[in-house]
Amino acid sequence: MEKVGLILEGGGMRGVFTTGVLDCFLDHGIEFPEVIGVSAGACHACSYVSKQRGRAKSISIEYINDKRYCSVYSLVTTGDMFGADFVYREIPDILNPFDHETYNKSESKVYAVVTNLETGKAEYHHLDDMKYKIDNLRASASLPFLSKIVKIDGKKYLDGGLTDSIPIRKIESDGYMKNVVVLTQPRGYRKSENKLASLAKLVYSKYPKVSEIMKNRHLLYNETVDYIEEQEDKGNIFVIQPKEKLIVGRIEKDKNKLEAVYEIGYKCGQEMIEDLKKFLNK
Repeated sequence: MEKVGLILEGGGMRGVFTTGVLDCFLDHGIEFPEVIGVSAGACHACSYVSKQRGRAKSISIEYINDKRYCSVYSLVTTGDMFGADFVYREIPDILNPFDHETYNKSESKVYAVVTNLETGKAEYHHLDDMKYKIDNLRASASLPFLSKIVKIDGKKYLDGGLTDSIPIRKIESDGYMKNVVVLTQPRGYRKSENKLASLAKLVYSKYPKVSEIMKNRHLLYNETVDYIEEQEDKGNIFVIQPKEKLIVGRIEKDKNKLEAVYEIGYKCGQEMIEDLKKFLNK
């Protein structure tokens, strides 16, 4: 039986769809030897590998209207729309504790995609211990314009989605030629050019690669989705994605909408679970 990897796309609060899919996986005992997550996808990957069913959903929805979690107040007072201290310390350490023991015992390797601002390249950081790699996770989910630059070992990082939104080539280079990919956009979706690329020249003037990355991001994304759809048709990739565009904003505040997106994700996973099991066991 060929080993199968798992890729989790980001997408801000669209990622609640992914939490539904992952809870479905947990209900059916489905695990993967390697998981690569991008931005929100990386965050949700950690709760999945720690086997804390419902945790990612709870965090995404329960605190959404708390100004410490996600707000203009947080952006103005801390420099981060998603308050770093609240999200990456208070929640996992106190309010909704992360199960480090289960996570560290897991045979699954988890990677977060980050963007190196100076090189303009994607990097893939192994989240082998979340007590010490929490900043690597934070970097993956640090959206441009809405987050402070994250410094790790003297290097400067932002959102991994800027350079590799769906890291299929990376996981294939790790030896996984069969993969499950969870996307937060429906089949046929393609990105258009980012109109904020020119603004990036001003905001990130010290890092000229950033505006170039943003200008060309849609080209890389669309090429990657083309490849995934081709490989899906060939039976090499199993894709789970919403059937229609999710009616939530990237930073959605409506809890009812988010609950509905979670249910869509869980239902989508449940409807495809038998086909997925066949794919995994080929």
